[in-house]
Amino acid sequence: MCTFEFLKNISLRTSVIKTISSPTHFKTQLLNWASQFREIIFLDSNEYPQDYSSYDCILAVDAFTSIKTDFHNAFDDLNQYQQSTKDWLFGYLSYDLKNTHHDLVSNNNDELFFADMYFFQPKKIFLLKGNTLEIEYLMMCDDELTHDFEAITETLIVEELPSKKIQIEQRISKEKYLENVTKMLDYINKGDIYEANFCMEYFSRNVQINPLETYQKLTEISKTPFATFFKNNNHFLMSASPERFLRKQGNKIISQPIKGTAKRFFDAKEDENAKLNLALNAKERSENIMIVDLVRNDLSQTANKGTVVVEELCKIYKFKQVHQMISTITSKVSDTISPIEILKTTFPMGSMTGAPKLSAMKIIEELEDTKRGLYSGALGYFLPDGDFDFNVVIRSILYNNDNKYLSFSVGSAITSLSIPENEYEECQLKAKAMLNVLENK
Repeated sequence: MCTFEFLKNISLRTSVIKTISSPTHFKTQLLNWASQFREIIFLDSNEYPQDYSSYDCILAVDAFTSIKTDFHNAFDDLNQYQQSTKDWLFGYLSYDLKNTHHDLVSNNNDELFFADMYFFQPKKIFLLKGNTLEIEYLMMCDDELTHDFEAITETLIVEELPSKKIQIEQRISKEKYLENVTKMLDYINKGDIYEANFCMEYFSRNVQINPLETYQKLTEISKTPFATFFKNNNHFLMSASPERFLRKQGNKIISQPIKGTAKRFFDAKEDENAKLNLALNAKERSENIMIVDLVRNDLSQTANKGTVVVEELCKIYKFKQVHQMISTITSKVSDTISPIEILKTTFPMGSMTGAPKLSAMKIIEELEDTKRGLYSGALGYFLPDGDFDFNVVIRSILYNNDNKYLSFSVGSAITSLSIPENEYEECQLKAKAMLNVLENK
C-alpha cells in the first residue's frame, strides 16, 4: 500500500549563505532546534576524513510532500516521486524492499512497524561545510529563514540528567546462535552459498527513551562518518553507521562495503598489531573480496562497459571503537540511467546479504528470528539533479514511541572459514557501543 503526499514541482528554493564561527557547537544547536519538527533527518560525518564527501553535516526538516509505502512497486513509486518533485528528497529504503524484485518474503517477528520505504521533500534544509552554512528554504516559507537562524543560534544546550538504565534482552540465546551459524555453514559446505550475513536482535519492551539524547551519546562514543538521526513522528533511528552503501556523483557511482572487524586498543602497539592482523586475516579478506565481486556484478548492470573499477581493496580504516576492512568499487553510468534504477539493481547491499545474493537472502530469512526492516537498509538523500548518497543502517538503535519498543541488531559474515564462537564474539563487539549507551555504563 502506497501513500503519496506531493504536489507538482513547487520546489524553487531560496538559498542563503552564513559563516559559522563554531561549527561543532552550531551542529548541536541545530539538532536541538530541529527536535520540534515531526520529520527530521540529520546526517553527520563527524569530521571523519573521506575521499567522497560533500558536506560535514546536513539537516532536513518539516515535510512539504512525502511518500510512504510497503514493498509492492516501491521503486516505481519512488521513481515517480523523484521525477515529479525534482528537488531534495530525504528518506530510507528498508531491507525488505528485497521482496520487490525477488521471489522473497519477510515473515519474521516485527515489533517496530516502520514502513518499508519513506521519503520526504523538506521545507527547510541546512548544509554545513567547514565554517560555511548554506540554508535552502522552499519559497513558500522563506520568510521564516531569518527568524529560524536566530532561534538556532540562541538555542541553549542543556546538560542532560543521567539516563535511566534500560534492560536489554537478546532475542536468541548464545546456544541458538551457534546452532544457526552451524546450519549456515552446512549450506556453505553444500555449495548453496559462499557467504551470508547472519544477524541477531537485542530489544526492550515498554521502555521510554529520549531519542535525541540517545543519538548524541551513541555518536559521541563512535564518531562515525555516516551518523544519522531520523524522526518520522513516532518512529526514530539513531545510527552510528561507519558504512556507505552507494553514492552517485555525476556519472560516477561509488560503493564502499565493509567486511572485516577488529577491536581497538588503548595501547598504541597493541592497536597497531590488531590493525595489521586484520589486514592479513585470510578469513576477513576472503569475505571482503567475495562482497567486492558481488558489488562489481551489481554495478555492472547499469555501468558503461569496462568502467567498473576496484579503487581500494581491503583497506583498513580506524574508527573510535573498531578497525574496519573497507573496499571501494566505482563505475560510470550513462545519463539515460535513472538514479532509482541504480539503487534498485544494487539493493539490498551485498555486505548485508551475501553471495550469491538471492540464495543468501532466502537462507537469512529461514535462520534469523527478526524481520530486519530498516536495519541493514539504507538512509540518505537525493539532490535535485538526481545525484544521491546513502549509508548502510548498521550500529543503529531503532525505536517506536507508540508501542515503546526499542531494538538494535548486529551481525557478521559467515564463510567456510567461520568459527561459530568467533562470530558470536564479533557480534558482541559490535553490540558494545549500543549496550553501553542504553545500559548507561
